[in-house]
Amino acid sequence: METSKILNADFLDILFEGRNKEYGAYELRKTYGSRVRKSIAVMGSLVLILVAGFLFAGNQKAMIASTFTIDDSTVLTIIDPPIEDPVITPPPPPAPPLDVMERRNLNIVVIPDHLVPPNEEVPLNEELEHAKISLVNRDGPAFDNIEMPPAGNGEAERKGIVEHPKSNNTDSLYLSVQINAEYPGGLAAWSRFLSKTLANNYPQEAIDQEISGKVIVKFIVDVEGNVSNVEAISGPAILHETAVKAIKKSGKWIPAQQNGRKVKAYRNQPIIFSIGE
Repeated sequence: METSKILNADFLDILFEGRNKEYGAYELRKTYGSRVRKSIAVMGSLVLILVAGFLFAGNQKAMIASTFTIDDSTVLTIIDPPIEDPVITPPPPPAPPLDVMERRNLNIVVIPDHLVPPNEEVPLNEELEHAKISLVNRDGPAFDNIEMPPAGNGEAERKGIVEHPKSNNTDSLYLSVQINAEYPGGLAAWSRFLSKTLANNYPQEAIDQEISGKVIVKFIVDVEGNVSNVEAISGPAILHETAVKAIKKSGKWIPAQQNGRKVKAYRNQPIIFSIGE
């Protein structure tokens, strides 16, 4: 290269002076700067597109959230279930007087035989063994051939309370009891539980068709308070599944009682479904 052109010549031209510029290295080095600028421009464009996409998606979510409203037209009203009256078994009627042989047996006074009145003669021992001791004499069948009713239990019998025979078998299942199983905390706690459980679980199909009503759920509560055999036995069929799920989520109950003992028994629980105006 001429000396006068060195000061104005490009570094690559000086470096490749006298070399084969068509080989490729010269071209690569010469276009390196432009290629770097193009790469930066492309990457910058991609970054801007991604940022714009994220911003657009965020705006869309904000718009959806701002237009979403909660429909409060459906209101679930919880009505306290009616208190079931305990089933009271009436006492059995008093047994009629037994028509059996009776013999008068009073204090014995020693007097001569000819002075004893006929109606006050002392009965023979053989007759007393088969007769009921009484204040009068009466003929009839032998007393020891009559099956006597079971003895009463004093005060309870006078009050008209008849107790069932007590059993130590905790697996016995009662259809009716003196005290039914109940939800812990009483009706107030039961109403709060239903409000919490059913508020967001009222079947949408029932809401659309404006179906409400009372569902009776039958289940078993054992002596530990565990709930089992849950089934809906009456009410709108579309509400059965929701009512059954509510009972299954209710946890442990206070067991039923019979003769002062905790027993395993059936429980019928009404659940009222109502759609508010």
